[in-house]
Amino acid sequence: MADRAAAAGHLAGYTDILRDASATGRRLTRAEVEARRAEGERAADAGLPLRDLIRVHLATAQGAVPASRAAGPLLAAVEQAVDAFVEGYERAQRQAVRQEEAARREFIDDLLYGRGGLGRLAERAERYGLRLSQAHAVAVAVGPEPYGDGYPVARRIEEAVLGRFGNRLILLATKDGRLVCVAPGDQPDVLAFFAEQAYAATDGGRAAIGRSHPGPGGVVHSYEEALGVLDLAERMGLEGPVLHAADLLVYPVLTRDRQAMADLVESALGPLRGARGGPRPLLDTLTAYFDSGCVATETARRLSLSVRALTYRLERIHTLCGADPMDPRHRYTLQTAAIGARLLGWPDAGA
Repeated sequence: MADRAAAAGHLAGYTDILRDASATGRRLTRAEVEARRAEGERAADAGLPLRDLIRVHLATAQGAVPASRAAGPLLAAVEQAVDAFVEGYERAQRQAVRQEEAARREFIDDLLYGRGGLGRLAERAERYGLRLSQAHAVAVAVGPEPYGDGYPVARRIEEAVLGRFGNRLILLATKDGRLVCVAPGDQPDVLAFFAEQAYAATDGGRAAIGRSHPGPGGVVHSYEEALGVLDLAERMGLEGPVLHAADLLVYPVLTRDRQAMADLVESALGPLRGARGGPRPLLDTLTAYFDSGCVATETARRLSLSVRALTYRLERIHTLCGADPMDPRHRYTLQTAAIGARLLGWPDAGA
């Protein structure tokens, strides 16, 4: 009843319009149509149910004119007035949705980049179901194409995650064409399930999961770790649909002193430039040899070589570099240099 009474407050001028239009057979003027639209917007802003608003309009129309008067002009006026009212109502709702989407997008940007002040950010986070005083971890997924809010892939993943875990203080979003999931740090099952769903929905995409970090800045830290893992996987050719930052901490350590790593790569592998065909084939041989655990038969299989041809390549590396990849005393230096070459894009990008 309260909603009906509130709805009646948005009928200003409506009865007079009906009576005049019914008596003369005229259509609503432009000013009257705009007035009804404006009332519709105000009703939407007030949060009144559209069903109650339409019922009040129809009930008012029944008593607006004598029953003996022709119904045709009255119904035409009701149709035009209600149509304008609903148009204004829906326009206000669309505007409210756009404003909410813009506010959510701004919050996500501030959350992932640590902008807007941590205290204020924590207050805004509660509106979206996050408690930034707790530890959080972030998973980021990529696919063969960029994704945005509302895309079928994003909706499908969101429905699956929320259907599985319900309201567990989870935030799902998209950022720069990537799919993002923020979850409490003590719920790794949420991020694992998100990564599984993202892999399936993106037709073989890849997900990276950052470590859990406490406080308002923890989301930023974990997000940056996940992005770093995706970049690392691309440069290093790492396999697997789901990669964890916690498993790859050695790589940031190796590149912390980039100049030192560049010097090592050039010193240990620079002589490979003198090989026939350039350094790439021998560098790929080293990489495959170390990735296969220095097992010659497995390395040869990966490279589609005979064991004899592989042995020749390893000996050639020994001759050029002065370090024998089959000798444990030299292996660590060569393996570290080979990893550094992949991290730095050597020799294609230089060191």
